[in-house]
Amino acid sequence: MKSIFITLSFTFTCFFATAQFFEGKVVYHNTFKSKTPSLTNEQMTSMLGDVQNWYIKDGEYKSETNGTFALWQLYINNENKLYSKIASSEAILYNDAGANIDTISNVEIHKGAISILGYICDELVWTSKAGTAKYYFNSKLPINSKLFVNHKFGDWYAYLSKANAVPLKMILETPQMTMESIAIEVKSMKLNKAMFTLPMNAKTMKSPYQ
Repeated sequence: MKSIFITLSFTFTCFFATAQFFEGKVVYHNTFKSKTPSLTNEQMTSMLGDVQNWYIKDGEYKSETNGTFALWQLYINNENKLYSKIASSEAILYNDAGANIDTISNVEIHKGAISILGYICDELVWTSKAGTAKYYFNSKLPINSKLFVNHKFGDWYAYLSKANAVPLKMILETPQMTMESIAIEVKSMKLNKAMFTLPMNAKTMKSPYQ
């Protein structure tokens, strides 16, 4: 279970004077292929969720799934912590987003690799100690990577430092699973800052999965 949780967290700018960085919601459809003998594809999908709603505003983001195990994640920038709510824990678990033990190598970018929702996407591919990753993105959906420079956990800044954009598709392969996540809706919208805060009186504890 520990390695699955860490894999999820992998589940993660060129500045123009007139740039408007993306603020809004992306809906992803997720599929999982289990390499864990004790879990079938169906069980893993049920636990982790096949629908993910991801919200981003400035330097913070929130992710909500329909999974029975992984419920939501929240990154709070000024704390540089990634909070995760899982069904088996009353407390909200947090990871130090500045920590990362992964090492990336063999980075490649392939231009115009695929079209997703009408966006012609470049492909970013790398290998690392954790496995292999492929990200697909379009510069018309920019993210200010400077706001996430301290977010090393899950290789999020490693991705943003190359792409500077919302990922529209991700394929992550680890010894435990293969996860494919593809955007099925992108909606630019103004978000309330309050949605990027923890619930009142929330109990938190350091995650044992880091």
